[in-house]
Amino acid sequence: MDKLKNYRYIIQKVLTEYQQWAAGENQPGIEQCLSLDETRDQYLWFHVGWQEKMRDFGVTVYLRIEQDKVWIEEDWTKQGIANELLEAGIPAEDIVLGFQHPSKRVLTEFAVA
Repeated sequence: MDKLKNYRYIIQKVLTEYQQWAAGENQPGIEQCLSLDETRDQYLWFHVGWQEKMRDFGVTVYLRIEQDKVWIEEDWTKQGIANELLEAGIPAEDIVLGFQHPSKRVLTEFAVA
């Protein structure tokens, strides 16, 4: 399997597992959703719904693939989606912490861009 197909597979697998786990939590009125766009290589896990009379919407994880690297643009998981991607086989040099300012990325073990 080529690199791009492998990264797409890993991202979709990890996000699907997260989404299924979150969907099992007791959150009446809140739906856990995935948007997996292979054409544009953008992948989102988000929630939408109502808590009583308050609208509840938020992006939990937003990943994209650009120039053969996985960009983590948003990550509200406790353990960090980067760790899951590493464990699944994506090397640190192919993961960009896009939510970090570029000047801070050089201080991590991950790619700067």
